Amino acid sequence: MRTFKPIYKDRKSGQWKETKNYYCELRDHLGTVRRFPGFVDKTATQAFGLQIQRLISCRSAGEQPKPDLSRWLEQTPAKLRQRFAKIGLLDVERASGGKPLSEHLNDFEQFLRAKGNTEKHAKLVVSRARKVVEGCKFFYWMDISASKVQRYLAELRDQKDKDGNNIGISAQTFNFYLQAIKEFARWMIQDRRASESPIQHLKGLNVRTDRRHDRRALSIDEIRRLLETTALQMSRYGMTGSERALLYRLAVETGLRANELRTLKVSAIDFDNCLVVVEAAYSKHRRRDVLPLRPDTAAQLKQLIKGKLLAAPMFNMPKPNRVVFMLKDDLQAAKIDYQDTAGRYADFHSLRHTTGTLLAAAGVHPRTAQNVMRHSTIELTMNKYTHTTLGQTSQAVESLPDLSLPSNQSQQAKATGTDGKSLPENLPFYNASQCASVLSVAETTHNNNSEPPKEQAAVGFEPTNNGFANRPLRPLGYAANAIRYITRKLRF
Repeated sequence: MRTFKPIYKDRKSGQWKETKNYYCELRDHLGTVRRFPGFVDKTATQAFGLQIQRLISCRSAGEQPKPDLSRWLEQTPAKLRQRFAKIGLLDVERASGGKPLSEHLNDFEQFLRAKGNTEKHAKLVVSRARKVVEGCKFFYWMDISASKVQRYLAELRDQKDKDGNNIGISAQTFNFYLQAIKEFARWMIQDRRASESPIQHLKGLNVRTDRRHDRRALSIDEIRRLLETTALQMSRYGMTGSERALLYRLAVETGLRANELRTLKVSAIDFDNCLVVVEAAYSKHRRRDVLPLRPDTAAQLKQLIKGKLLAAPMFNMPKPNRVVFMLKDDLQAAKIDYQDTAGRYADFHSLRHTTGTLLAAAGVHPRTAQNVMRHSTIELTMNKYTHTTLGQTSQAVESLPDLSLPSNQSQQAKATGTDGKSLPENLPFYNASQCASVLSVAETTHNNNSEPPKEQAAVGFEPTNNGFANRPLRPLGYAANAIRYITRKLRF
């Protein structure tokens, strides 16, 4: 590499002069001599040339630029990156790092569609990422700052109306926006338009601390009331009462989502084998699903489709934003609360929660329930879509042992009379003469039943015992034993 100031001939004076800035000259990966304009300072120009030399070395070795070199490339002018791409030192995608973020977002949306995502999903993710970019006033990739993103999303959560009530986004919506902008940043890196994500370390919020729309599962009695009442109702939202009741029943028995039911065709029902087929194009996880049907439900569906073409939709469902109002009206007619005392809602997706809850209550194996619900993980089936009702909780508590019963030790003490309780109130009073009489009877019985001692004990001493020395008599001890003997006799 050579650093120098070129000379040129001034047109006015005709004299030879040096340029104001230094230039660096070097050979690229193809051996071609390249000359790049530098700076007024020679040292800065030499450092600039060394970075280009590193880029040439990476290109010659077929390696990707190191992180520090990638950051340097992102900070260089777009015109210089375009020249690097033109001579083959830089990929075209990386050279486009100077494009506005709005253009990158358009490319990102096309990528999501080409990947197989639905148009609705692609637009939703890109719109969330675009809102963050525009809210933070980011124009280029180098403008993205993690602190600005965090601050902007926090401001969206802290929004209040004129009365001081919080109208900001929930923790779940906060996470949705953060996930969208982070997904866009990851795509920029994967597409080699950027070297690293400046927001990769940002973490979402705990959604359990700020639930805005928790769903609940309907009880069996509520489902039956809903179906019975809806079948007798008049037409609403383009559907008859019996058609709506059959729609709700199919949603509970299969766990199908609203959009899957809306796109369900007549040809999707196999009446011979009682199966319903959801094509991959309409399934959320983009896989073809085959679910079993109850025979009685299949028979009702067969009556519903009489006269319909195979390509016709099974149900004439209203638009997505009207389905919730349709179910809400039917719940009101059945006298079922749309929102319970715990603040949980019974919207259309709660019918899918009801499916998971009923499967768990029926004792279905969790793995089987996961297959019916078509979830990717068992945790999603058991933690989010399985609920416990108040009746189940009460039965579980009633099944616990009765803790008011006495323990085994207390029962044994009561049986042997050593529980330490006071004597019964009806125990008769014994005076001193009666106690002496009882004591005499006890001693006589003891002497008659025992063998005579081998040696005559001294007066005032007890008979000799094996291994023990003679000890003085204890009249009070005999009296106490006699009283205990009488007490036991009275109890039995």
